[in-house]
Amino acid sequence: MRDLEEKSFLLLLLAVSLAFAWILWPFLGAILWGTVLAIVFAPVYRHLLRSIGQRPNIAALAAVALILLIVILPLSLVGAAVVREATGVYAKIETGELDFGRFLRQVSESLPAWAAELLDRFGLTDLQAVQARLSAELARGSQFIAAQALSLGQNVADFTVSFFVALYLLFFLLRDGEAVTARIRDALPLQPDLRRALFDRFTAVIRAIVKGTLVVAAVQGALGGLMFWFLGIQAALLWGVVMALLSLLPAVGAALIWLPVSIYLMATGALWQGIALLAFGVLVISTVDNFLRPVLVGGDARMPDYLVLVSTLGGLAIFGINGLVIGPVIAAMFIAAWDLFAAQRLATRDDGPAG
Repeated sequence: MRDLEEKSFLLLLLAVSLAFAWILWPFLGAILWGTVLAIVFAPVYRHLLRSIGQRPNIAALAAVALILLIVILPLSLVGAAVVREATGVYAKIETGELDFGRFLRQVSESLPAWAAELLDRFGLTDLQAVQARLSAELARGSQFIAAQALSLGQNVADFTVSFFVALYLLFFLLRDGEAVTARIRDALPLQPDLRRALFDRFTAVIRAIVKGTLVVAAVQGALGGLMFWFLGIQAALLWGVVMALLSLLPAVGAALIWLPVSIYLMATGALWQGIALLAFGVLVISTVDNFLRPVLVGGDARMPDYLVLVSTLGGLAIFGINGLVIGPVIAAMFIAAWDLFAAQRLATRDDGPAG
């Protein structure tokens, strides 16, 4: 009878948990980013709390205001500028003002014979086909950004509600985060050492993703965009954002943008600009990751690059922009859970009776 009661209660617990998750699902993005910001800025909140004499409400409000000022406001301004540039690029492609066929012909005519032969082997000498494909992809990308901006404008009420939900949740997670974490940790039916290890791993991964992935990608994109602006390349901000997004993917990176542009500049007679961009890309953009990531994160939460790539792409495919965080977090927790399981099995085997 007691066993039946326990199973019934567990079934009820599972049912109400799923129902609660269903209710919260429309605000998944707001809850996710509110939680991420709370984890990343928890040390800032604790510093403010000590500085103003243990007043949690004031410290949490100050931390939220700081996040608005240094994170959300700059991202909003950059996003608005990128939408304007993307819309302009799309309009130029539609009107023919931006003619990729001319650019490709200039590059092809400037290439040495061995390079032209290499392109011919890969079927890249059909300029009309390459131009059509490149124009279509760029137009699709620019149109997507413009469509997202239009969709955001049409659903401004939903966006506003989600935005304030995220800020509201952020305030309470900063103020009461330790108590909430303790209650969740104590409720999990796991051994204390396993609970502690999993929560520590989760926190480390969140901070690693934000500081060691998103921040590094933003720096690489900013450096690339500034170099494009310095060289007078059109839509430098848009290209900088594209480079930042590509920098999120290991083994792909911002070189997909700055390398072809540097080759184009050198092939069309802008020799010093092309060499400068190539040198800057190789020596600065591509190496900033090696300097910044160890300083921001360290090696504790580092995952293999191939796992980051696959989990990020999978997260984006399933969860959209939220997948930038959800994908790597699921992958990291998968590794952590199996590592703990293997360690526990090994310890059990070693402690077992000999012979």
